[in-house]
Amino acid sequence: EHERLLKAGKALGKQDTIKLFEHHRGQWSKLQMSRVLIWDNFPWPVFKRPSGPDDITTRDITAYMLSSLHPIDKSLRHHVKENIKWWHHDRFEIWLLPKVRESDRDGVREAASTVARTLYHLLRFGTQD
Repeated sequence: EHERLLKAGKALGKQDTIKLFEHHRGQWSKLQMSRVLIWDNFPWPVFKRPSGPDDITTRDITAYMLSSLHPIDKSLRHHVKENIKWWHHDRFEIWLLPKVRESDRDGVREAASTVARTLYHLLRFGTQD
């Protein structure tokens, strides 16, 4: 259901938002085990399902990261660092990007770079705890 709401661009309620965060956390282990990846396999840290790199904006990533509905009761700094672990350029380029279907690779690389830059900015300027 939350996938349908994401694709439709509907605003998510509290429970749907919590489910989205849990779904995104679970996707990372699936990515590591997958042999071939496409754009839609990635748990992009935004509330509305992006169709391409232009849909991954600093504003939307920041709203996602600053949400008070993250299911794990940890600090913003913890959430940002956890996401940096997944989106870090070196790790992403070595472990995940080679698995991405050629037709999706440039878009995935561009969007992942936007995510990583935004996360580093949040870590540096947006987390004081």
